[in-house]
Amino acid sequence: MLYTAQQTTSLPTNGFQYLLLSVDDHVLTITLNRPQKKNALHPPMLAELAFALAHAQHNPAVWLVVLAAAGDTFCAGMDLKSLTNGSDERPAVPEPTGPVRLGELLQQLDKPTIAQVQGGVYAGGFLLVAGCTYAVAVETATFSLPEVKRGLFPFQVLALLFDLMPARKALDLCLRAQTLTADEALEIGLITDKVSADQLLTTVDRLADELKQVSPTAIQFGLRARRALKSLPPDQQQAYLYEQFVQLQQTPDAREGMTAFLEKRPPKWSGD
Repeated sequence: MLYTAQQTTSLPTNGFQYLLLSVDDHVLTITLNRPQKKNALHPPMLAELAFALAHAQHNPAVWLVVLAAAGDTFCAGMDLKSLTNGSDERPAVPEPTGPVRLGELLQQLDKPTIAQVQGGVYAGGFLLVAGCTYAVAVETATFSLPEVKRGLFPFQVLALLFDLMPARKALDLCLRAQTLTADEALEIGLITDKVSADQLLTTVDRLADELKQVSPTAIQFGLRARRALKSLPPDQQQAYLYEQFVQLQQTPDAREGMTAFLEKRPPKWSGD
């Protein structure tokens, strides 16, 4: 994370410039709010995203994150004008401690994320969709990686796609820059659900409610373990996972879950 818990205790007094944030019953909704630019990402917006996700990570009251977008496009990727000419705009948050690598923002989060895709996803926008735990998209959404047509290559996207689909398919998406329908995106695992536009919000809400029924602490342990396994050699993985299970058993949520099971009642999660 590029921001500390202390830095992200309070959100910007005057709000964000390019994001909208709301919290409801442990769900933090982050809405990309640059619709006039099709939610194209530029340095100030990236800094705000990094800050908002760090806030979600450090805030124990946040159990999961919904990533939504305003306008008719979910995200058009990087703002090529800012890449070429730079940006003089200042973000509404402190400068991050290092470069904002979009492919890492969601991967570093120990809480489940849901991409609420109401429109097209292009170029670097794939990082937000592929980086989320779940991606619910409207049936009219389209998906494309056009970087090679601009003399560029979606390096970070490729790394995330390798986690979701066969390597040849991931490479093909990057090399031929074809446009996928929502049906095709669902078939290859880029999205997890395809719904009609009038069902998008209710589907995301239902998924969020289901995730809130289980232990947020157990989920966080599991997501951390998934990330850690990528850097551990095979002969160390089982020992690490055993130790994680031992630690998880000592948490209040685990004690509550086991007690509730024996008492035949619904558990009351604290997230501790």
